[in-house]
Amino acid sequence: MSDTTKYVLDEERLPSTWYNIAADLPKPLSPVIHPGTGQPIGPDDLAPLFPMALIAQEVSSDRDIEIPEPVRQVYRMWRPTPLIRARNLEKALDTPAKIYYKYEGVSPAGSHKPNTAVPQAFYNKDAGINKLTTETGAGQWGSALAFACAHFGIDLDVFMVKVSFEQKPYRRALMETYGARCVASPSSETNAGKTILAENPNSPGSLGIAISEAVEVAATNDDTKYSLGSVLNHVLTHQTVLGKEAVEQMEMTGNWPDILIGCTGGGSNFSGLVNPFLGKQLNGGPKIRVIAVEPAACPSLTKGKYAYDFGDTGHLTPLVKMHTLGSTFVPPPFHAGGLRYHGMAPLVSHLQDLGLIESRAYHQTECFAAGVQFARAEGIVPAPEANHAIKAVVDEALVCKEAGAGRTILFNLSGHGHFDMQAYTDYFAGKLTDQSYAEEELAMALAGLPAIAAE
Repeated sequence: MSDTTKYVLDEERLPSTWYNIAADLPKPLSPVIHPGTGQPIGPDDLAPLFPMALIAQEVSSDRDIEIPEPVRQVYRMWRPTPLIRARNLEKALDTPAKIYYKYEGVSPAGSHKPNTAVPQAFYNKDAGINKLTTETGAGQWGSALAFACAHFGIDLDVFMVKVSFEQKPYRRALMETYGARCVASPSSETNAGKTILAENPNSPGSLGIAISEAVEVAATNDDTKYSLGSVLNHVLTHQTVLGKEAVEQMEMTGNWPDILIGCTGGGSNFSGLVNPFLGKQLNGGPKIRVIAVEPAACPSLTKGKYAYDFGDTGHLTPLVKMHTLGSTFVPPPFHAGGLRYHGMAPLVSHLQDLGLIESRAYHQTECFAAGVQFARAEGIVPAPEANHAIKAVVDEALVCKEAGAGRTILFNLSGHGHFDMQAYTDYFAGKLTDQSYAEEELAMALAGLPAIAAE
């Protein structure tokens, strides 16, 4: 048998709906709170930032949400994506476990992010919006939205976390190639950015800061809306196109997964994979162990507090209940920029609170070691973010080896690392070190949480 086994769906098998796990949760999500009134927000509160179609999806309790045909037409440029059995990695680890990965690096932007960028651009264009703002960490989200905006003829300003802006010039170049304008955050273009720079002129930036800048621009310009690449319910729902494909592909293999693994920063690629499988479980299907993997330098699920908090550093967003390190927490400048967010998606946080998922955290050098091992076995160089998932896969496969258990492991390889080779260069040169956050800074950030009871 070939050392590489791909399970590829025909284009006609492209899902026609996204899956909304909110319909099947045993306990509903906590409401989003207006910071001024302390009351649950309504659609009008979100209207300055999002078109009504996305607001409706954000609060929807429908299990299936139709994917518009114009979105499916763009999806067909790379979807359905392959499911691959990692036989060479299995051999390298000498494990009886069966390891599969859903490979999202085949998209034009090189990651899973276009799964939501395309519908967000579509719904904004359909609402007559011709300009968007957004933030990006590692640059994968910015690249994806730039691609989508180019397709639908929308102007885009991207506030890119400064440390990633400096570390990843080719991501910036990709965004500019698609026609977006990329700005290092914190910047002097917004009041939020100016405030941060006044306090710390050398701030490396964070996703929370970049969100504040992007939200401020959208909220103060009637012709501009805001677009977010993770965290919110509608974003996570769009990502389930990949998980719905994976469900059908795993059925083709004859091996239903015992363990699901995904890296988590805001929660989009993780939710995209696991939610359709959890939906099967919640409706009487087999129970699956689900592992969310995050960086030890920004451990919202494993070290954060489950409480109401702002989604941004400048406190321009509503309050959401999530696992958070505090909105003022600035993570150290490790290379997995897509995982440098102070909070976890409310939906992912809720799943952990319900006991449906578990979480763990790793340092970056051990994740890069796992990524290199994967690349040498499977031929794909993973993004630094995906290396966190791979580290957990390796650990679980070795547990299977020790136990002599032939479990089936499925993980999401959320993107390739072709724009992150400086990180690999630094790793091989011994310059990539494990980053630690300051305990006193975390304590201060958590002490500043809004005074709203987390029921």
